[in-house]
Amino acid sequence: MNKWIKRSSWLFFGSLLLLLSACSSGDTANQGGKGDLKKVSIMLDWYPNAVHAGIYDAIKKGYFKKEGIQVDVKMPAETNDPLKLVAAGRTNLALTYQPQVVLSRSEDIPVVSLGALVRHPLNHLMVPKNSSIRSPKDLEGKNVGYPSIPINEAMVKTMVKHDGGNPEKVKMTDVGWDIIPAMAAHKVDGISGGYINHEQILLNKEGHPVRSIDPVKYGVPDYYELVLVSSEDGLKKNRKLYQKFWNALEKGQKDVHDYPDQALNVLFKHENKEFPLDQNVEKKSLQILLPLMDSGKKPFGYQDKRSWKKVSDWLYETDMIKKKEDPRNAYINFEQ
Repeated sequence: MNKWIKRSSWLFFGSLLLLLSACSSGDTANQGGKGDLKKVSIMLDWYPNAVHAGIYDAIKKGYFKKEGIQVDVKMPAETNDPLKLVAAGRTNLALTYQPQVVLSRSEDIPVVSLGALVRHPLNHLMVPKNSSIRSPKDLEGKNVGYPSIPINEAMVKTMVKHDGGNPEKVKMTDVGWDIIPAMAAHKVDGISGGYINHEQILLNKEGHPVRSIDPVKYGVPDYYELVLVSSEDGLKKNRKLYQKFWNALEKGQKDVHDYPDQALNVLFKHENKEFPLDQNVEKKSLQILLPLMDSGKKPFGYQDKRSWKKVSDWLYETDMIKKKEDPRNAYINFEQ
Protein backbone atom coordinates (compact mmCIF):
# COMPACT_ATOMS: atom_id res chain seq x y z
CA MET A 1 0.00 0.00 0.00
CA ASN A 2 1.21 3.52 -0.78
CA LYS A 3 2.81 5.06 2.30
CA TRP A 4 0.65 8.12 1.77
CA ILE A 5 -2.94 7.62 2.86
CA LYS A 6 -5.01 8.34 -0.24
CA ARG A 7 -8.46 9.61 0.51
CA SER A 8 -9.69 8.42 -2.89
CA SER A 9 -8.89 4.82 -1.96
CA TRP A 10 -10.53 5.27 1.40
CA LEU A 11 -13.62 6.70 -0.25
CA PHE A 12 -13.95 3.56 -2.38
CA PHE A 13 -13.61 1.37 0.70
CA GLY A 14 -16.11 3.57 2.52
CA SER A 15 -18.65 3.03 -0.25
CA LEU A 16 -18.62 -0.68 0.48
CA LEU A 17 -19.31 0.04 4.15
CA LEU A 18 -22.15 2.34 3.19
CA LEU A 19 -23.74 -0.29 0.97
CA LEU A 20 -23.60 -2.79 3.80
CA SER A 21 -25.23 -0.40 6.25
CA ALA A 22 -27.71 1.38 3.97
CA CYS A 23 -30.58 -0.99 4.59
CA SER A 24 -30.44 -0.63 8.34
CA SER A 25 -29.34 2.99 8.91
CA GLY A 26 -32.67 4.81 8.94
CA ASP A 27 -33.81 7.27 11.61
CA THR A 28 -32.66 5.39 14.68
CA ALA A 29 -32.86 8.01 17.41
CA ASN A 30 -36.18 6.74 18.74
CA GLN A 31 -35.41 3.03 18.44
CA GLY A 32 -34.20 1.13 21.46
CA GLY A 33 -30.62 -0.04 21.57
CA LYS A 34 -29.26 -2.40 24.18
CA GLY A 35 -31.74 -2.58 27.02
CA ASP A 36 -33.52 0.74 27.25
CA LEU A 37 -30.76 2.74 25.52
CA LYS A 38 -31.68 5.04 22.65
CA LYS A 39 -29.65 4.34 19.53
CA VAL A 40 -28.06 7.41 17.93
CA SER A 41 -26.03 7.09 14.75
CA ILE A 42 -23.26 9.51 13.84
CA MET A 43 -21.40 9.63 10.52
CA LEU A 44 -17.81 10.83 10.70
CA ASP A 45 -16.35 13.23 8.15
CA TRP A 46 -13.49 10.80 7.39
CA TYR A 47 -11.91 7.65 8.80
CA PRO A 48 -11.27 7.66 12.59
CA ASN A 49 -8.37 9.96 13.52
CA ALA A 50 -7.25 12.31 16.30
CA VAL A 51 -10.08 14.78 15.82
CA HIS A 52 -12.57 12.03 16.74
CA ALA A 53 -10.81 11.02 19.97
CA GLY A 54 -13.50 12.61 22.14
CA ILE A 55 -16.22 10.46 20.60
CA TYR A 56 -14.39 7.21 21.22
CA ASP A 57 -13.33 8.27 24.70
CA ALA A 58 -16.96 9.01 25.59
CA ILE A 59 -17.99 5.59 24.29
CA LYS A 60 -15.21 3.81 26.19
CA LYS A 61 -15.85 5.67 29.45
CA GLY A 62 -19.59 5.01 29.28
CA TYR A 63 -20.56 8.68 29.12
CA PHE A 64 -23.09 8.05 26.36
CA LYS A 65 -24.48 5.05 28.20
CA LYS A 66 -25.00 7.17 31.32
CA GLU A 67 -27.08 9.53 29.16
CA GLY A 68 -29.15 6.57 27.96
CA ILE A 69 -27.53 6.44 24.51
CA GLN A 70 -26.04 3.67 22.39
CA VAL A 71 -23.81 5.20 19.70
CA ASP A 72 -23.51 3.76 16.20
CA VAL A 73 -20.44 5.26 14.46
CA LYS A 74 -20.53 5.26 10.66
CA MET A 75 -18.06 6.31 7.98
CA PRO A 76 -19.02 8.02 4.71
CA ALA A 77 -18.50 6.72 1.20
CA GLU A 78 -17.62 10.21 -0.02
CA THR A 79 -17.17 13.66 1.45
CA ASN A 80 -20.68 14.88 0.64
CA ASP A 81 -22.43 11.87 2.16
CA PRO A 82 -22.65 13.01 5.80
CA LEU A 83 -24.75 16.07 5.01
CA LYS A 84 -26.93 14.36 2.45
CA LEU A 85 -27.60 11.32 4.60
CA VAL A 86 -28.27 13.28 7.78
CA ALA A 87 -30.72 15.50 5.87
CA ALA A 88 -32.45 12.38 4.54
CA GLY A 89 -32.67 10.81 8.01
CA ARG A 90 -30.31 7.97 7.11
CA THR A 91 -28.06 8.93 10.00
CA ASN A 92 -29.04 10.99 13.02
CA LEU A 93 -25.91 13.10 13.32
CA ALA A 94 -22.87 13.84 11.18
CA LEU A 95 -19.59 15.70 11.26
CA THR A 96 -18.95 18.23 8.52
CA TYR A 97 -17.60 21.73 7.88
CA GLN A 98 -19.23 25.08 8.61
CA PRO A 99 -19.04 26.45 5.03
CA GLN A 100 -20.55 23.20 3.76
CA VAL A 101 -23.55 23.67 6.05
CA VAL A 102 -24.21 27.09 4.51
CA LEU A 103 -23.73 25.71 1.00
CA SER A 104 -26.13 22.86 1.70
CA ARG A 105 -28.80 25.11 3.16
CA SER A 106 -28.55 27.32 0.07
CA GLU A 107 -29.43 24.19 -1.94
CA ASP A 108 -32.45 23.53 0.32
CA ILE A 109 -30.75 20.70 2.20
CA PRO A 110 -32.20 21.29 5.71
CA VAL A 111 -29.27 20.71 8.07
CA VAL A 112 -28.45 22.48 11.35
CA SER A 113 -25.15 22.76 13.21
CA LEU A 114 -25.38 21.69 16.85
CA GLY A 115 -21.86 22.57 17.98
CA ALA A 116 -18.35 23.47 16.81
CA LEU A 117 -15.65 20.91 17.52
CA VAL A 118 -12.77 22.60 15.68
CA ARG A 119 -13.14 26.36 15.85
CA HIS A 120 -10.60 27.49 13.25
CA PRO A 121 -9.56 26.40 9.74
CA LEU A 122 -7.27 23.42 9.37
CA ASN A 123 -7.25 23.81 5.59
CA HIS A 124 -4.22 26.02 4.85
CA LEU A 125 -2.42 26.94 1.66
CA MET A 126 0.83 24.95 1.58
CA VAL A 127 3.98 25.58 -0.42
CA PRO A 128 7.44 23.97 -0.30
CA LYS A 129 9.50 25.35 2.55
CA ASN A 130 12.29 26.38 0.15
CA SER A 131 9.83 28.03 -2.24
CA SER A 132 10.01 31.70 -3.23
CA ILE A 133 6.29 31.93 -2.44
CA ARG A 134 6.06 33.91 0.77
CA SER A 135 2.50 35.20 0.59
CA PRO A 136 -0.57 34.54 -1.60
CA LYS A 137 0.23 37.26 -4.18
CA ASP A 138 3.38 35.30 -5.06
CA LEU A 139 1.11 32.63 -6.55
CA GLU A 140 0.72 34.71 -9.73
CA GLY A 141 2.03 32.58 -12.57
CA LYS A 142 2.09 29.51 -10.32
CA ASN A 143 0.08 26.28 -10.29
CA VAL A 144 -1.98 25.36 -7.21
CA GLY A 145 -3.35 21.83 -6.81
CA TYR A 146 -6.59 21.14 -4.97
CA PRO A 147 -9.03 18.27 -4.43
CA SER A 148 -12.39 18.23 -6.18
CA ILE A 149 -14.01 20.75 -3.83
CA PRO A 150 -14.75 24.21 -5.33
CA ILE A 151 -14.43 26.02 -2.00
CA ASN A 152 -10.66 25.63 -2.28
CA GLU A 153 -10.71 27.74 -5.43
CA ALA A 154 -12.69 30.43 -3.61
CA MET A 155 -10.20 30.38 -0.74
CA VAL A 156 -7.16 30.79 -3.00
CA LYS A 157 -8.77 33.57 -5.02
CA THR A 158 -9.76 35.41 -1.86
CA MET A 159 -6.27 35.10 -0.40
CA VAL A 160 -4.50 36.28 -3.55
CA LYS A 161 -6.86 39.23 -4.04
CA HIS A 162 -6.61 40.25 -0.37
CA ASP A 163 -2.80 40.20 -0.68
CA GLY A 164 -2.87 42.55 -3.67
CA GLY A 165 -2.41 39.93 -6.37
CA ASN A 166 -4.47 38.97 -9.41
CA PRO A 167 -6.35 35.68 -8.86
CA GLU A 168 -6.81 35.28 -12.61
CA LYS A 169 -3.08 34.79 -12.99
CA VAL A 170 -3.09 31.75 -10.70
CA LYS A 171 -3.56 28.33 -12.32
CA MET A 172 -5.77 25.97 -10.35
CA THR A 173 -5.40 22.23 -11.06
CA ASP A 174 -7.83 19.64 -9.74
CA VAL A 175 -5.60 16.77 -8.60
CA GLY A 176 -8.36 14.87 -6.83
CA TRP A 177 -7.26 13.54 -3.46
CA ASP A 178 -3.69 13.02 -4.63
CA ILE A 179 -2.61 16.33 -3.17
CA ILE A 180 0.32 14.85 -1.24
CA PRO A 181 1.85 13.02 -4.25
CA ALA A 182 1.23 16.09 -6.44
CA MET A 183 3.19 18.23 -4.00
CA ALA A 184 5.92 15.65 -3.37
CA ALA A 185 6.49 15.13 -7.10
CA HIS A 186 6.57 18.91 -7.75
CA LYS A 187 3.64 18.69 -10.14
CA VAL A 188 2.21 21.80 -8.49
CA ASP A 189 3.74 24.83 -6.79
CA GLY A 190 1.38 24.64 -3.83
CA ILE A 191 -1.77 22.95 -2.58
CA SER A 192 -5.08 24.07 -1.14
CA GLY A 193 -7.16 21.46 0.64
CA GLY A 194 -4.35 20.08 2.77
CA TYR A 195 -4.81 20.08 6.54
CA ILE A 196 -2.15 21.33 8.94
CA ASN A 197 -2.92 18.38 11.25
CA HIS A 198 -2.58 15.76 8.52
CA GLU A 199 -1.12 16.54 5.08
CA GLN A 200 1.44 18.99 6.48
CA ILE A 201 2.64 16.45 9.03
CA LEU A 202 2.86 13.69 6.42
CA LEU A 203 4.71 15.87 3.91
CA ASN A 204 7.23 16.91 6.54
CA LYS A 205 7.64 13.31 7.64
CA GLU A 206 8.30 12.08 4.11
CA GLY A 207 11.02 14.64 3.49
CA HIS A 208 8.97 17.28 1.68
CA PRO A 209 8.79 20.10 4.24
CA VAL A 210 6.16 22.72 3.61
CA ARG A 211 5.25 26.16 4.84
CA SER A 212 1.58 26.75 5.58
CA ILE A 213 -0.21 30.06 5.01
CA ASP A 214 -3.26 30.68 7.19
CA PRO A 215 -6.25 31.74 5.04
CA VAL A 216 -7.69 33.78 7.91
CA LYS A 217 -4.78 36.23 7.58
CA TYR A 218 -5.77 36.85 3.97
CA GLY A 219 -9.47 37.58 3.85
CA VAL A 220 -11.05 34.16 4.42
CA PRO A 221 -13.40 34.19 7.44
CA ASP A 222 -12.28 32.37 10.57
CA TYR A 223 -14.73 29.53 10.07
CA TYR A 224 -15.41 26.44 12.16
CA GLU A 225 -13.56 23.58 10.50
CA LEU A 226 -15.61 20.81 12.07
CA VAL A 227 -19.20 20.94 13.32
CA LEU A 228 -21.78 18.40 14.47
CA VAL A 229 -24.99 18.54 12.44
CA SER A 230 -28.48 17.06 12.36
CA SER A 231 -31.44 17.54 10.08
CA GLU A 232 -34.00 20.20 10.98
CA ASP A 233 -36.64 17.51 11.40
CA GLY A 234 -34.34 15.33 13.50
CA LEU A 235 -33.54 18.24 15.79
CA LYS A 236 -37.22 19.04 16.21
CA LYS A 237 -37.99 15.44 17.20
CA ASN A 238 -34.88 14.64 19.22
CA ARG A 239 -33.53 17.87 20.69
CA LYS A 240 -33.38 16.57 24.27
CA LEU A 241 -31.69 13.38 23.11
CA TYR A 242 -29.13 15.30 21.07
CA GLN A 243 -28.50 17.54 24.06
CA LYS A 244 -27.63 14.40 26.04
CA PHE A 245 -25.36 13.24 23.21
CA TRP A 246 -23.55 16.56 23.34
CA ASN A 247 -23.22 16.37 27.13
CA ALA A 248 -21.48 13.01 26.81
CA LEU A 249 -19.26 14.23 23.99
CA GLU A 250 -18.22 17.24 26.06
CA LYS A 251 -17.04 14.92 28.83
CA GLY A 252 -15.10 12.86 26.32
CA GLN A 253 -13.47 15.97 24.91
CA LYS A 254 -12.44 17.10 28.39
CA ASP A 255 -10.69 13.75 28.84
CA VAL A 256 -8.88 14.30 25.55
CA HIS A 257 -7.71 17.69 26.78
CA ASP A 258 -6.67 16.44 30.23
CA TYR A 259 -5.29 13.02 29.26
CA PRO A 260 -4.40 13.15 25.53
CA ASP A 261 -2.21 10.05 25.47
CA GLN A 262 -4.86 7.90 27.14
CA ALA A 263 -7.54 9.20 24.78
CA LEU A 264 -5.38 8.43 21.75
CA ASN A 265 -4.82 4.88 22.99
CA VAL A 266 -8.60 4.44 22.99
CA LEU A 267 -8.78 5.86 19.45
CA PHE A 268 -6.06 3.52 18.17
CA LYS A 269 -8.23 0.54 19.09
CA HIS A 270 -10.87 1.83 16.65
CA GLU A 271 -8.64 2.57 13.68
CA ASN A 272 -9.79 1.57 10.22
CA LYS A 273 -7.90 -1.66 9.54
CA GLU A 274 -7.54 -0.80 5.85
CA PHE A 275 -5.81 2.46 6.80
CA PRO A 276 -3.97 1.98 10.10
CA LEU A 277 -3.05 5.12 11.96
CA ASP A 278 0.52 6.30 12.41
CA GLN A 279 0.58 6.91 16.14
CA ASN A 280 3.28 9.57 15.96
CA VAL A 281 1.34 11.44 13.29
CA GLU A 282 -1.84 11.34 15.35
CA LYS A 283 -0.02 12.57 18.46
CA LYS A 284 1.32 15.55 16.51
CA SER A 285 -2.12 16.05 15.00
CA LEU A 286 -3.77 16.21 18.42
CA GLN A 287 -1.18 18.73 19.62
CA ILE A 288 -2.27 20.98 16.75
CA LEU A 289 -5.97 20.31 17.26
CA LEU A 290 -6.38 20.91 20.98
CA PRO A 291 -5.78 24.69 20.94
CA LEU A 292 -8.07 24.99 17.91
CA MET A 293 -10.85 23.12 19.74
CA ASP A 294 -10.63 25.30 22.84
CA SER A 295 -13.65 27.59 23.27
CA GLY A 296 -12.01 29.64 26.02
CA LYS A 297 -14.54 31.11 28.45
CA LYS A 298 -17.45 29.98 26.28
CA PRO A 299 -19.01 26.49 26.68
CA PHE A 300 -17.50 23.72 24.57
CA GLY A 301 -18.93 23.89 21.07
CA TYR A 302 -20.34 27.41 21.44
CA GLN A 303 -21.26 28.98 18.10
CA ASP A 304 -21.18 32.72 17.42
CA LYS A 305 -23.78 34.25 15.11
CA ARG A 306 -21.13 36.64 13.77
CA SER A 307 -19.09 33.69 12.54
CA TRP A 308 -22.07 32.27 10.67
CA LYS A 309 -22.87 35.65 9.12
CA LYS A 310 -19.28 36.20 7.97
CA VAL A 311 -19.12 32.75 6.38
CA SER A 312 -22.48 33.21 4.67
CA ASP A 313 -21.51 36.67 3.37
CA TRP A 314 -18.16 35.39 2.09
CA LEU A 315 -19.73 32.47 0.24
CA TYR A 316 -22.21 34.86 -1.35
CA GLU A 317 -19.50 37.36 -2.33
CA THR A 318 -17.44 34.58 -3.96
CA ASP A 319 -20.49 33.26 -5.87
CA MET A 320 -20.41 29.97 -4.01
CA ILE A 321 -24.06 30.52 -3.07
CA LYS A 322 -26.64 32.41 -5.10
CA LYS A 323 -28.71 33.78 -2.27
CA LYS A 324 -27.86 35.10 1.17
CA GLU A 325 -28.69 32.73 3.98
CA ASP A 326 -30.11 33.79 7.35
CA PRO A 327 -27.35 32.55 9.68
CA ARG A 328 -29.77 32.29 12.60
CA ASN A 329 -31.37 29.22 10.98
CA ALA A 330 -28.08 27.40 10.40
CA TYR A 331 -27.09 26.63 14.00
CA ILE A 332 -28.15 26.33 17.64
CA ASN A 333 -26.38 26.44 20.98
CA PHE A 334 -27.39 23.79 23.52
CA GLU A 335 -28.19 24.84 27.06
CA GLN A 336 -25.16 24.56 29.32
